[in-house]
Amino acid sequence: MKDMHNALSNCILMKNFSENEIKSFLEKVNYTFLSYSKGEIIAIEESNCSKIGIITSGTVEVQKIFSSGKVITIGSLKVSDIFGEVIIFSNRNTYPATITASSNADVMFISKEDILKLCNLFPVFLNNFMSLLSNKILMLNKKLKNISYETLRQKIASYILDEYSHQKKLDIILNYTRKEMAEQLGIPRPSLSRELVNMKKDNLIDFSKNHIIIKNVNNLEKLLF
Repeated sequence: MKDMHNALSNCILMKNFSENEIKSFLEKVNYTFLSYSKGEIIAIEESNCSKIGIITSGTVEVQKIFSSGKVITIGSLKVSDIFGEVIIFSNRNTYPATITASSNADVMFISKEDILKLCNLFPVFLNNFMSLLSNKILMLNKKLKNISYETLRQKIASYILDEYSHQKKLDIILNYTRKEMAEQLGIPRPSLSRELVNMKKDNLIDFSKNHIIIKNVNNLEKLLF
């Protein structure tokens, strides 16, 4: 119960909720709570999505599994992260990918009907839910923009410039691994590493661990045009 409370307090849907409001939230919603072992499938691609899931412990992965047996990890989710929120109210409310526990994990599920109920009971919940969806749309637009670029260098430059615009400094701190960065860009990790080294040789950037230092903003921007 303590893990669930901590996960909810850090969940974007519970932003600006007091401890008493979270308690009231739990009393008013008919949630289900399921535990999964590492490697266990939580939801299969094309299966119906009638609930959102909030991770209360462990980690899960969003995967694309091909008929050949090849598996590509699209994204990783940790405690307090959510899945299913984008598709639950869509006309085609089926999972676009498979959700798998990458460690032992616990998930809290809330039905579509209860989400609507919570939106009526807690205006701040409605606002948080709308903000979550808006941020997902912005993230999708960002990914589509990266896909539109033809070269690997353009994709990386666009990504770095977006982070520069967000962090407002030349020394960018990345809060994710090189593997996760490659997944967000939709490119192989070795290719990303090689191109970062090449960009360093060309004096466009420097990097160390989770830092990327922009050496010349104008030259990075010129790559995109």
